[in-house]
Amino acid sequence: MMKRILSRKKRAVAQTTTDLEHERLTSLINSMADGVLAVDGEMRVVINNGAALNILDVNNSVYGKPLADVLRVYDKNNQPVDIVTLVEAARTGTSRRDLLIHYQDSSVANLYLSIAPVHLGYGQQGKRGYVLLLRDITREKSLEEERDEFISVVSHELRTPIAIAEGNISNAQFIAEKSGDIEQIRTALQQSHDQIMFLASMVNDLATLSRAERGKLNVDIAAINVADLVKDLEKSYTPDAKAKGLAVHTDIAKNTPELQSSTLYVREILQNFITNAIKYTDEGSVTIGAEAAPKGVRFTVKDTGIGISKTDQEKVFDKFFRSEDFRTRKTNGTGLGLYVTLKLSRLLHAEIDVKSQLNKGSTFSIFIPNLVAADLHQPPETRQ
Repeated sequence: MMKRILSRKKRAVAQTTTDLEHERLTSLINSMADGVLAVDGEMRVVINNGAALNILDVNNSVYGKPLADVLRVYDKNNQPVDIVTLVEAARTGTSRRDLLIHYQDSSVANLYLSIAPVHLGYGQQGKRGYVLLLRDITREKSLEEERDEFISVVSHELRTPIAIAEGNISNAQFIAEKSGDIEQIRTALQQSHDQIMFLASMVNDLATLSRAERGKLNVDIAAINVADLVKDLEKSYTPDAKAKGLAVHTDIAKNTPELQSSTLYVREILQNFITNAIKYTDEGSVTIGAEAAPKGVRFTVKDTGIGISKTDQEKVFDKFFRSEDFRTRKTNGTGLGLYVTLKLSRLLHAEIDVKSQLNKGSTFSIFIPNLVAADLHQPPETRQ
């Protein structure tokens, strides 16, 4: 009799210990940021956590449901993958980063899936099964693709000006040794100089972009004399325009007030607009304008150039975007200038507008509000 009582007590203690261990395990799993699904040998879900339900986009527990009904995945070509076959093939821990999961609203997410064979009980008597870790890596994939595109574009754009500059310098050295023709040497060196200045501009864009995306740009607010700024830009860019047979005009409305903003960034935004206007205009003119607007100033840069299609207007501020128009492809460019401009405009709480028609020119306008220090600590959409 005493032995049976002791035996029952031992079993009760053992059961209590098991229950505590199970509660601890459940608590641990539910605290994990990754989704967890455990399946038994019959491929039915026996454990899941809240993170898994979020990734699967379901509201109710999936306990006891077949894995094939719960988790439907696709390969990078959007072809269905047999999840049961994939799991059963995992003899040791394995993982995949190339899977997709589809949702009812037609959106798609990139999925990291780790599969590990385990015992689903305690001790050697536990049934065999598998534990699946799920993680939404859509943002990681996007960043990887962006990084790869960045490296590809920049390396391509760097190669051309470096080759041209090196070729012209070598040519100048050869001429100096053979004939000493000063005019030919001057031409070769000027072409090299132009390419090096392009490289310098690219490096500046990359440095500004890097600081903007890391939130490291500081805005120093100062009083800007708008008329002086526009006239200075006209003076700076007239030589480049004249080299292409273009005229640079200004259109400054009377009584245009001073602007309280960042002199550096306002100037850089307008320079990007003007540089593009000259680059994509073969004949005619570029006009830099400014006028008073409620609580700020509106600047415009108008050209008589090749124009931008409606489709391209929607993407013109995207990173690395360059139009497929053959006239655009005739010139060097990384597709970063207008993207940097957009970043700077948001920093200044400014609003950009583009109006363009193919073969009839483009007008880029930007409203820049007067800023005070308090404006820099709130996002643009909340500013009154």
